[in-house]
Amino acid sequence: MSQNSAEAAPFGIYIHWPFCLSKCPYCDFNSHVADKVDHARWRAALRAELAVGAARHPGRTVGSIFFGGGTPSLMDPETAGALIADIKAFWPVTDDIEITLEANPGTVEINRFSAFAANGINRVSIGIQALNDRDLKFLGRVHNANEAMRALDVAANVFDRFSFDLIYARPEHDPDAWRRELREALDIARGHISLYQLTIEPGTQFYTLHQRGDLVVPDEDLATDLYEITQEETKAAGYGCYEVSNHARPGQESRHNLVYWRYGDYLGIGPGAHGREAVIQPDGSTKPMAVRRHRAPEIWLDRVEKQGHGTQEETALVAGERLIEMVMMGLRLNETIPTARFERIVGKGPRDVLDQERLETLIVSGDLICDQTGLRTTDQGRNRLNGVLRYLFDTSA
Repeated sequence: MSQNSAEAAPFGIYIHWPFCLSKCPYCDFNSHVADKVDHARWRAALRAELAVGAARHPGRTVGSIFFGGGTPSLMDPETAGALIADIKAFWPVTDDIEITLEANPGTVEINRFSAFAANGINRVSIGIQALNDRDLKFLGRVHNANEAMRALDVAANVFDRFSFDLIYARPEHDPDAWRRELREALDIARGHISLYQLTIEPGTQFYTLHQRGDLVVPDEDLATDLYEITQEETKAAGYGCYEVSNHARPGQESRHNLVYWRYGDYLGIGPGAHGREAVIQPDGSTKPMAVRRHRAPEIWLDRVEKQGHGTQEETALVAGERLIEMVMMGLRLNETIPTARFERIVGKGPRDVLDQERLETLIVSGDLICDQTGLRTTDQGRNRLNGVLRYLFDTSA
């Protein structure tokens, strides 16, 4: 089997647990509230789909595993342990493999942290979202600020590495209040923190309220002020903004998410999971494929039990699609998309495959840098990345 350097590199595995205690009003993820979950049945199905993925990707080395959701801290810790054991049986893993579990700071999940650690989890990412009860209630969170603090304290004692999320640009979000809250958060953090600007996504409860005029979010000027405060405070605390919304001290970056942003290969299992897989062909070559599982939990579960996997769609990716995906992901990072990656994906460097006029305009405007090493955004470009990408790739812009 022939594999290029990217395919021989460690790849990631994403495992989706779709169930939550409640649906947050801002959330557009594939999450569902269920009265009862048959954990043994779900464990068997996830293991079955993982086995099919292993047969498609022999000889790879796994560098990261990510349990996302939903709220995977609600799964039985033994389910995580069984899947981790299967992965280590199917593939070699790196010595420093990162195995992350997304968690919420409710009492049920906190009490499971030690059990998850005993089953192989070595990093947690906790959805805190705010450090005061008023904003937690607005965001639809079922925990309070005291539970949030307890979760962070327990995580610090159980895991060597942990991260947590906050959401800013809430309605009437005062810049001074955000600065104080952020400083408090950075005093608690132990190497990584994710800071997301509130966005109003179609299909969410907040979207309906916003469309009716019952929810007003900060205007562009205030949102920019809050973003700049975020950069100032994280930098002062020694946290580099290595991705648009993610900040870390050196060496504490999320290794699994870097697989996505650096356009590496990853296998996704579970309802609604996506993957980017280099699938081995009969002649020994590999074909880049986009794989998507059935989104509805009950449909996915039925398909896995009948055919071993819940794949809904599998599409070969052509060079142009891979170029757009690679650039859209890579420009989120505070690093260069190397010319070698362009050459591997589309056979040429960035100036040869991107629209020259649009690229030059974005360079002159101070949003992009393109040189012999590759392509990258400036701080300004990352701050308005959506507009940069629309202009770079949308011919109607």
